[in-house]
Amino acid sequence: MAPLYAQDDAVLPYRPSVSTPAQLPTPGQLEFETGFLSAKSSDSRRDSLPYTFKLAFNEQWGVLIEGESFVSSREDSSPRQRGFGDTTFVLKRAFIIDDATAFGLELGAKAPTAKDTIGSGKSDYSINGIFSRDMGPVHMDVNLNATRLGAYDAGTGRTQVGWASAFSTPISDKWQAIGELSGTHRENTLNTAQLLVAASYSPSKRLVFDFGVARGLTSASQDWSLFGGVTLPLAKLW
Repeated sequence: MAPLYAQDDAVLPYRPSVSTPAQLPTPGQLEFETGFLSAKSSDSRRDSLPYTFKLAFNEQWGVLIEGESFVSSREDSSPRQRGFGDTTFVLKRAFIIDDATAFGLELGAKAPTAKDTIGSGKSDYSINGIFSRDMGPVHMDVNLNATRLGAYDAGTGRTQVGWASAFSTPISDKWQAIGELSGTHRENTLNTAQLLVAASYSPSKRLVFDFGVARGLTSASQDWSLFGGVTLPLAKLW
C-alpha cells in the first residue's frame, strides 16, 4: 500500500491486498501490476498470473483493467485446466477530503473471457465503496462492495457482499508491512474470510515489489495462498 497521495510520479501499488485505496495514481501515468498467486485447499489448487493496468485522467477519475494472463487449476481428481482468465473493467472516482482522508467509488464489470472450466462463463457487475485514511505512520483502507453475479446456484443469493480492512506502515525507508482481514457473504452459502500478511520493498519510487501469505479463516475459504508481484510505470502519457 502507499501514502494517501502519489507524488513526483511515484507508483501507487494496489497490490497485494484484496482492498484498494481511494486514491488514484499520478494522472497520465500508465501503471502496470503483475505477479503470481498460488491458492490451495484440501481438494483443489489454483495458480494464476494476475495483472492490473491503472490510468488516472486527473486526481478524481481513473480506469482499471484487471484479470489473469494465465490460470492453471485442478479440483479433486479432475484434469488440470489451463487458460486465460476473466477480464474486469473498472471506472474509479476519488473524493479527496484533506491531506489524510479520502473516499472512493469503483464501478466494475467482469467480462467472461475465460473458458467455462476456469471462469464462471457469465458477466458480473460490482460496486465498491472505499475509505482511506492516514493515521500517523499507519495507512488504512476499508472496502465494502456488492457484486451482482451472472452465475449462481439455484436457491442461493445472486448478490455477494464483500468487505476488507487493510493496514500498512513503513518499517524502514524501503520496506512496508501490510496486514488485512477480508471476507464475503452470500445468502444460503457459507461465509468466507481470510487473514493476509505481506511486505513490500521499494528500491525506488517507481518500482515496488511485494510478497506475502494469506490464511483462510472459515471452512469455505481457501486453506492457504502465497503471492508475490511488482508495480511499475509503463509510460507517461501526458
